[in-house]
Amino acid sequence: MSQKFNILWADDEIDLLKPHILFLEQKGYAITTVNSGVDAIEQVEERNFDVIFLDEMMPGMTGLETLQQIKQIKPQIPVVMITKSEEEHIMDDAIGGKIADYLIKPLNPSQIWLSVKKILQNKQLIDTKTTQNYQQEFMQISMALGDAQDHRDWADLYRKLIFWELQIDSTENKNMLEVLDNQKSEANTSFARFVKDNYLDWMEEKNTDKPLLSHRVLKEKVFPVLKDKKPLFLIVIDNLRLDQWEVLEHLLNPYFNVQEKETYYSILPTTTAFARNALFSGMMPLDMARFYPSLWEDEDSDEGKNKFEEDWIRINLDKNRLPIKFTYNKIIQTQQGKAVLDQFHTFLQNDLNILVYNFVDMVSHARTDMKMIRELAPDESAYRSLTRSWFEHSSLFDLFKKIQSAGADVIVTTDHGTKKVNKPYRIIGDKNVTTNLRYKQGKNLNFEHGKVFEIKKPEDAKLPRLNVSSSYVFAVEDYFFAYPNNYNYYVNYYKDTFQHGGISLEEMIVPIVHLTAKR
Repeated sequence: MSQKFNILWADDEIDLLKPHILFLEQKGYAITTVNSGVDAIEQVEERNFDVIFLDEMMPGMTGLETLQQIKQIKPQIPVVMITKSEEEHIMDDAIGGKIADYLIKPLNPSQIWLSVKKILQNKQLIDTKTTQNYQQEFMQISMALGDAQDHRDWADLYRKLIFWELQIDSTENKNMLEVLDNQKSEANTSFARFVKDNYLDWMEEKNTDKPLLSHRVLKEKVFPVLKDKKPLFLIVIDNLRLDQWEVLEHLLNPYFNVQEKETYYSILPTTTAFARNALFSGMMPLDMARFYPSLWEDEDSDEGKNKFEEDWIRINLDKNRLPIKFTYNKIIQTQQGKAVLDQFHTFLQNDLNILVYNFVDMVSHARTDMKMIRELAPDESAYRSLTRSWFEHSSLFDLFKKIQSAGADVIVTTDHGTKKVNKPYRIIGDKNVTTNLRYKQGKNLNFEHGKVFEIKKPEDAKLPRLNVSSSYVFAVEDYFFAYPNNYNYYVNYYKDTFQHGGISLEEMIVPIVHLTAKR
């Protein structure tokens, strides 16, 4: 053991515990002993300890009273409560006092040692084991990457990469993160080739071997749940990646069971304007533009193109012959989230309640534009942490709690994910070319062929044309499009920002989760 840990042990019968104390000292721990709660508090005020053993049934000041004072003096010190009593109220009080562990006499040395190791060396042991496990898994992931044949293989592989990213991210030194990042980068390169080779085939109606795409999500995953004849909440968190969902799911575990957790593939372009409209309408963009031109906006603006989401939902419900009572709410500002909570009881009278939360998308845009947000979320780990922090203190989390109390079901999903971009890719186009950094739509696009996916005939991808000669070009991996004019400024401004619209595991493979309330 490289570090010498200091333990304080308070017990009015401390002399009877000498065999245990000698055992811990032989293991390398330094033990200070006292006979009362008062003496324990004096020691805590004068010295620093790594862990405290506290007997509950001491004369004078009890262990629980001592615990309360210790937590006021140095709240971060882990305390192990030791007692002869198995009374539930004592255990409840101790746990409520934020103890680290609870041991019942008679004690044995191994039991004490295990408690100490769990508290003091927990992170070190987890770090070592996580590193060993990932090293063992590394070759299997590499082989799976080379063997991936279809959309299911890629979804499984991405979930596995996310699992290890979160495992390694939770370790102290994160020393395997660079290896994993390289493996994810390699996976994204192969995934881009896979999408280029298969995306247009997925557009064929007769093709049965294709992933669940945006425009089929409501019909296949949401509408069937309406048959349960109880209120259903569909919560769409704009721009939510699979790794971010995993972080949020952990917070929701006390309130919900996961009935079903899957992924689906966002259509191209992976933007609100295309993917979310397809999600709600049940149609691909070409059909939306062709059959409902008054609802399909052609200008290059997400705000312009998602003004009619409630109309698209109504069209989709009518098309599927579902004469149900539904509501649609878009939450962008704090007061809108509070208004949803205030009127929650009215939602329970509806068959389907659709709520769109734009916070994660707003953070990704704010991170591009504001230096302070960039410093708050400099990397993937911090970006997840920022998402978690928002959610934990949001009206959305409060909404989930209300849904759980009402015993209703929730389906959580998103329209697309986002990708941290690093590499500029030169492109030239006229003034009418779209401004998105991950895809371009327009005519006379001039670019070096290679690290892009070009669709010369938009109708092949069920996409509308701006004009007769327009085409679409999508960035892959972590590239972003940059114009030659003011090239260096443009590149420096957008490098290391989170963007969407193109082809990557993070943008295209997104979560859809059915939650049922815990009783």
